[in-house]
Amino acid sequence: MVVVVLPPILAAEAGGQSQVEVKATTVEEALGALPIVDRLFDEHGSLRSLVNIYVDGVDVRERGGLSGKLSGTETIRLVGAIAGG
Repeated sequence: MVVVVLPPILAAEAGGQSQVEVKATTVEEALGALPIVDRLFDEHGSLRSLVNIYVDGVDVRERGGLSGKLSGTETIRLVGAIAGG
């Protein structure tokens, strides 16, 4: 199983779960299995710009993006970007 670690604000939206175990073969499949999928993707199915994703500590963009393959033992960490001015 893949473990997805949620930041506190998203954990609150997921019923207080800070970690969710999912069965997935790609990063996108893992994210799609989360109870907060609507918070991660916009109405067009694109990942929201303020969500950063790391798989075993490596930025998902360096691992093939959302279609990057998973073996089933990874830890995916979602991190909200900080924006403002």
